Amino acid sequence: MTGAAGVVGTALRHELRQRGYALRLLDIREPAMLDGEEFIRGSIADAAVVAEAVSGVNGVVHLAGCTTDASMPEQIEGNIVGATNVFEAARLSGVERVVFASSHHVVGYYPRRRRIGTNVLLRPDSRYGLTKAFGEQLGALYADKYGLRCLAIRIGFANNRPADRRRLAVWISWRDLAQLVEIGLRHEQLRYAVVYGVSDNERSFFDNSTAFDLGYAPQDNAEAFAAEILAGVPAEDPDAVGSHVIGGHFANGEYDGSVSRVYEW
Repeated sequence: MTGAAGVVGTALRHELRQRGYALRLLDIREPAMLDGEEFIRGSIADAAVVAEAVSGVNGVVHLAGCTTDASMPEQIEGNIVGATNVFEAARLSGVERVVFASSHHVVGYYPRRRRIGTNVLLRPDSRYGLTKAFGEQLGALYADKYGLRCLAIRIGFANNRPADRRRLAVWISWRDLAQLVEIGLRHEQLRYAVVYGVSDNERSFFDNSTAFDLGYAPQDNAEAFAAEILAGVPAEDPDAVGSHVIGGHFANGEYDGSVSRVYEW
């Protein structure tokens, strides 16, 4: 598991250990409370370190990378060079499966008024979303060219509970995310697929039928938190593009022009 010391990595480690997985962890900092896990310190931008980390494993859960809308040099190092190193190391080491943590920000400029599947054109809302889309395509290339099995999960908002109105639609619980990861690691017919990393949310922006076809059966629904959240957060700014589109505040950065433009296609 790359990015094992992060918020998502920390929670997934617990969930996967509960499911009996033996984990080797890669991160630039040591994860808290190692529990029988092997740890390698290093960056995914270092191909030699990545090769060491994936040697002899059965599958890779790739979480590491740039997670903000930082400048392009940071995106390239984390989400392009880093992701390339991971897939190439997996190929060279004979690793059969990679579960790639993509993001709903690859389609973040779609208006919220329509529910979309995974077969739509990409509309990244940020440099972050753009480079995550590159990682999805890496998975497709390595599946076709080299026979890797890859599941790309477009994660919404992974946490114990949704944080605001928009994230009632994109939230995923830890156990539901772990279930998707396990599908990527174990599904016998999987070659390459893209799914949305969201729970069974009534307000979801996504048609997640691809995940359901792979056996995904989410156990949680953000609606359980809706009354409390809607009573406690202010309404969104109607003049901000992020209030109209799936990606939220990521879509606001450097946006130039009328909000109406996102409704034109």
